[in-house]
Amino acid sequence: MRVKASVKADPSKGDKIVRRRGRVYVINKINPKRKQRQKGPAKKK
Repeated sequence: MRVKASVKADPSKGDKIVRRRGRVYVINKINPKRKQRQKGPAKKK
């Protein structure tokens, strides 16, 4: 998974932007290796 400051999704390749727990993810059901995560809030201890 690539962790980037800003994520870009390409819908023509099947990417979807999803928000989970304050983070932004790009997921792809066609090609599961195509994942990205945008740096979000730090984890609480």
